[in-house]
Amino acid sequence: MKTTYDTKRGREFWFNVSDLPVAEDILGAELRIFKKERFLQRYPKYTVRLSQIVKSKNGAVLEHISSVNTTEDYLGWIEFNVTACLSNWATFPGSNHGIYLSVHVQDNPDKELKPDDMGLVTAKDEEETKPFMVAFMKVVNRVNARSKRNINKSRIRKSDLASIIRGAYRNAEPIDTWKTCRVHNLYISFRDLQWQDWIIAPEGYAAYYCGGECSFPLHSHMNATNHAIVQTLVHLMNPLRYPKPCCAPTKLKPISVLYYLDDHNVILKKYKNMMVKSCGCH
Repeated sequence: MKTTYDTKRGREFWFNVSDLPVAEDILGAELRIFKKERFLQRYPKYTVRLSQIVKSKNGAVLEHISSVNTTEDYLGWIEFNVTACLSNWATFPGSNHGIYLSVHVQDNPDKELKPDDMGLVTAKDEEETKPFMVAFMKVVNRVNARSKRNINKSRIRKSDLASIIRGAYRNAEPIDTWKTCRVHNLYISFRDLQWQDWIIAPEGYAAYYCGGECSFPLHSHMNATNHAIVQTLVHLMNPLRYPKPCCAPTKLKPISVLYYLDDHNVILKKYKNMMVKSCGCH
């Protein structure tokens, strides 16, 4: 699907892929964009659309790549499959004119919103939440006569990364969200901790905890960091030496506690980082 490129409410991205090998070596590619929570209460549901900018003598048009539906209260990474797009750039470097990101109201697709207003992180933010592209490549040893003696040093032990990734996909079981990294219920009773004599209220609280697997492939609902993605690939290469990423809290909330300071004074204090709100792979 192609549309005329005549809007500037969205965001443009351009990636330098001049060092990429031939398209046949690209096994897959994803563009990941982090989304923050937003509570504007005007458009609770919307669609994030990714398009390739295609230029010709008649001007520029947008060629649809992928779309993801999300909500204003979602917190985490949004993934787009850009394999075909990246392969095209590798084959025809001159076709790389960038990607256009747009946000549309689900009930009214013609209404376009600003990505920054809806919590999508573009470029002006912290390094750990900036958009990035990850590509899965086939490992091919291309050597000349002078470098043949070093081939054993550069070869990945036992198997190449491409075979490992293909094997992981082939042998992976269907995704079970109950086994992957997520928030679990945990209620803390102050009576069980024998703190009821000095804590007046509350009697307890829902603390929750993070648990589950951070297994390949890391999907968007796992809120994986860049480091976790790389660690996962290293773990696939050598699982006995390098562990998988760990499931840990990514966002915590405070609670207020009313307690006795002494026999005559009562204090209401807010304690930070007491409740798990979201989990992710680290």
